[in-house]
Amino acid sequence: MIFIRKNRHFLLFLSAILFSLVFAPSLSSGMQADQNKESEELKLLKREFESLQHRLDVVEKLIDDVLWFHRVGDICHVDKVRITGPPNPHVKNPTAMGAKNPIKFYSYVFIPKDIDRSKKYPLLVFPHGGVHGDFTTYHTHIIRELMSQHYIVIAPEYRGSTGYGRSIYEMIDYGGLEVKDNYWARNYMIENYTIVDKDRVGIIGWSHGGLIALMNIFDHPEDYQVAFAGVPVSDLISRMGYATDRYRDLYSADYHIGKTAREDVEEYRRRSPAYQVHKFQNTPLLIHTSTNDEDVNVLEVEHLIKALKAEGKKFEYEIFQDAPGGHSFDRMDLMLAKKIRVKIYKFLAKHLNPDNPIQTVEALMKAGYR
Repeated sequence: MIFIRKNRHFLLFLSAILFSLVFAPSLSSGMQADQNKESEELKLLKREFESLQHRLDVVEKLIDDVLWFHRVGDICHVDKVRITGPPNPHVKNPTAMGAKNPIKFYSYVFIPKDIDRSKKYPLLVFPHGGVHGDFTTYHTHIIRELMSQHYIVIAPEYRGSTGYGRSIYEMIDYGGLEVKDNYWARNYMIENYTIVDKDRVGIIGWSHGGLIALMNIFDHPEDYQVAFAGVPVSDLISRMGYATDRYRDLYSADYHIGKTAREDVEEYRRRSPAYQVHKFQNTPLLIHTSTNDEDVNVLEVEHLIKALKAEGKKFEYEIFQDAPGGHSFDRMDLMLAKKIRVKIYKFLAKHLNPDNPIQTVEALMKAGYR
């Protein structure tokens, strides 16, 4: 007993060692199993949450479809057609039945109600912006302005768009096959609408849509008579440098590019207009940006402009200084934005010759605002 009292601390220490040797492995194993189970449950919960978000996007899209008829149905026919684009190269089982079939996606078609169906009219391809965006009633006033001029418009909901479930969302191919989706939409209109003039086709887009517009005229210079690129994403490599981790993850996702710009810089170059300007020929092109763009930093567009100049290309551009609205500066309902859109419409009209070109802010306001 005296030995125990005198050496109590030593015995406690020895007991702790023996306990850890005998029981710790089983406890550690049990804790590890619990942690693995918890990790799997968190993954499953995250997956379920993502599925819920996709379902909510579908509901939001259906509501916005109804709003389209309400907001522009008085001046134009609104249709939503289902067309095809190139096959998805990232299917998990490329030998499965239907794996090599063209993908299917929706597109909005807007046709002015007061046109003469015996004549032909200019077509505008209008890709939406956003990494995972869609064509919403955010564009209401622009569509009304285009309808008044007698343009026919197709707005493709290309691969990667939101509102159509996980499968379309995860088909995203930024700067890749989505560009072809928009070109296929152009061809669909020419093949299916006798009122479309195949020799008067333009493409317009802002942000991501601006990138798509640029890549389309780079790849198909003879098939577009004019292009407008507003605040276009132009350099994905520099963009990855100033973007957040959450934004970068949209590109390096396993169903998308699958690598970071650091891991595959050439792939990001291939998808960036600033590095593809050598393919640009003579399509009339107008580029707009603003120094205070909080989304597409002006340095991207400046790189594009300098690259085009270095190649000796002919184009028009304007860099606005701290325009109100930043990234949305020429899509706002402010007076400056309306004046800038008049500039855009005048540029388009020079090459597409619509029936009723907008020449003044007054005409724009009469057309676009009820």
